Amino acid sequence: MPGTSADRRLVAIYPGSFDPLTNGHLDMIARGSRLADHLIVAILKNMQKQPLFSVEERAEMIRDVTSNCSNVEIDSFEGLLVEYAARKGANAILRGIRAVSDYESELQMALLNRRMRPEAETIFLMAAEEYSFLSSRMIKEIVTLGGDVSQFVPPVVSNRLRAKFPR
Repeated sequence: MPGTSADRRLVAIYPGSFDPLTNGHLDMIARGSRLADHLIVAILKNMQKQPLFSVEERAEMIRDVTSNCSNVEIDSFEGLLVEYAARKGANAILRGIRAVSDYESELQMALLNRRMRPEAETIFLMAAEEYSFLSSRMIKEIVTLGGDVSQFVPPVVSNRLRAKFPR
């Protein structure tokens, strides 16, 4: 029957800076791609932050590690996420939760997004236990202090980080 929920495709956006991409991000992309008909990994262009990698470099690395996921698109955006979601026809926003502190800030954003664009639901996924402590910020800190992050990031990211920060 046309117009039923069975006809509706789930188009989800997984937004973030992904600077750098971690194994936790990759896990969320893999799980999100199983849930959504189409998953858009959307790299936020944040001009207030000094990124480690350019948007183009981040997109290239994400494309490399998600090449086996036919329903994953890599894109970038600036401005309000809900406006980007409307432009892309997305009806869901995927967010990862690592700890209670994440939930508090993510809940506020989800409620604001719902108020601005009720058509897009926020879907929270709990981080896998083995990645619940990972963050891009921590990866940057370890690598700038000369530490090895190869167990926390995909090999392509590890190689790029080593090139940027030779020991």
